[in-house]
Amino acid sequence: MHEKQLLDYLKGACLGRAYRVGSAELERALGVSSTDLRKIVNRLRRRGIPIASDRSGYFYAQTAGEVYTTIRQLRKMANGLEAAIRGLEQSLDSFGEGGDPP
Repeated sequence: MHEKQLLDYLKGACLGRAYRVGSAELERALGVSSTDLRKIVNRLRRRGIPIASDRSGYFYAQTAGEVYTTIRQLRKMANGLEAAIRGLEQSLDSFGEGGDPP
């Protein structure tokens, strides 16, 4: 249900970067938490809906360039997560045989 509400809201009031809306406003409008909002956005994106974002908020992409900018931002986030995972994997070497912390 919230997916349709979010999609309708963005398509109606936030078409293009110039009309982006902050996450706090969307959370209030939909009555969801920040975590739930991110999950809803993620589900819509996985369905091929062009929901774009930047540091200032979310919007329904009006151009391919807006989608590409969001893709670049998401790739940077993914690369940062991969680096954190590699670091944690390396930290496993410092644990003892019984799994005790160093």
